[in-house]
Amino acid sequence: MTRQPPGCRADYRAFDEITTRWHDNDIYGHVNNVVYLAWFDSAVNGFLVRRGLLSLAESPIIGIVAENSCRYHASISFPERIAVGFRVAHLGTSAVRYEIGVFRAGDDRAAAEGHFVHVYVDRATMRPVAMPAAVRAALTDLIIKT
Repeated sequence: MTRQPPGCRADYRAFDEITTRWHDNDIYGHVNNVVYLAWFDSAVNGFLVRRGLLSLAESPIIGIVAENSCRYHASISFPERIAVGFRVAHLGTSAVRYEIGVFRAGDDRAAAEGHFVHVYVDRATMRPVAMPAAVRAALTDLIIKT
């Protein structure tokens, strides 16, 4: 199996800055794998909240994570500043696939990369629905241009 090399910052469209926390480290002295998935979720949902596209308590249509993965290229530990970059790889009617890179301060190559898929659902029924038009418009700006 050939391992794909890490992507670079220029591959991503939006960024969220995060400071690692003491309890992010595991017994091996580096950030535990589950923390990366929380960073993915926080970066994307923070983007939506800051743009007024998601109210965590009140939005009738919400994105839930249906799939995720992460590949690790380099270790991150507490205390460090990181940048979580993301882009849209696919924009469907009710789902979006985000690709995400985690970068150590000053590094151009990703320490970790992964993806997750948001499926938009009606909050009350938890059944898939069309993505809100305003969300679609904001995410269109994050699509990878090839």
